[in-house]
Amino acid sequence: MINEIEAKRLLITNKHPSSWFGVKYYLNIYRGCMHGCIYCDTRSECYHIDDFDTSISVKTNAIQLLRKELSRKRYRETIGFGSASDPYVPIEKKYELTKQALEVIKEFRFPLFLLTKSNLVIRDTEILSQINTQNYACVAFTITTADDTLAKTIEPHAPLPSERFKAMGILSVMGIRAGVVIMPTLPYLTDNEENIVNIVKHAKIAGASFVYPSFSVTLRDRQRTYFYNHINEELRKKYINRYKNYYHCTSPQYKKLKSAFITSCKTYDISGEMPSYARENSAAQLKLFE
Repeated sequence: MINEIEAKRLLITNKHPSSWFGVKYYLNIYRGCMHGCIYCDTRSECYHIDDFDTSISVKTNAIQLLRKELSRKRYRETIGFGSASDPYVPIEKKYELTKQALEVIKEFRFPLFLLTKSNLVIRDTEILSQINTQNYACVAFTITTADDTLAKTIEPHAPLPSERFKAMGILSVMGIRAGVVIMPTLPYLTDNEENIVNIVKHAKIAGASFVYPSFSVTLRDRQRTYFYNHINEELRKKYINRYKNYYHCTSPQYKKLKSAFITSCKTYDISGEMPSYARENSAAQLKLFE
């Protein structure tokens, strides 16, 4: 079900930008998601989306609000798409609100960070390239596994990892910063060294400029219930025995995964750090004094 709503405000200020990829303002045009990922944290009660998997809300006045709110900002700090919902959910093909929002961001010359699981992003390569040229644009693709078959099970309605890698390559050729966020890592499912190395390898082949990992998953209240209902009994028992009601569930293979990640980044000559506008801008300013 699609619900069209009018929002009262659009941009949410992040008091600690370093906590989420250097983003100062969160931007979510859609509420809910259509990818069906079994681990999604946004099912949690704190987001107050009771029908997360059966309906999605569209903020039909988003563009007007965005224009109004950006006109009031004194400083151009990074706007981040994708903190709670994917900006390229399938209905974006119809509404094109993300595309229109990018045009407004370009107009006001704000830096951009965009997180997605969708290859629909390549529709907007021209706008993203213009934002990147005039200021800063970075697109990160969430990839939890390089295995398309496994992805169909844990991310049933999202574009396949192979399709995301292809989109990543197109953006990279356009000169846009593009890379991978390995987040989450699912204990006993995707937390093996082979998977981590394969993701880094495929990212390099695609022309990615970075890969940023998290070797854990978060689980709480109804999100945990949903996840447990979509894994088998044996796996569910492993989670319950090891993590009980913990929110942060770090892989028992953490040290091995971290070591494999660092080694593969060196092997394939790719950064293991997330780029940010603030960091690059500071570096550029320091060069003026050299």
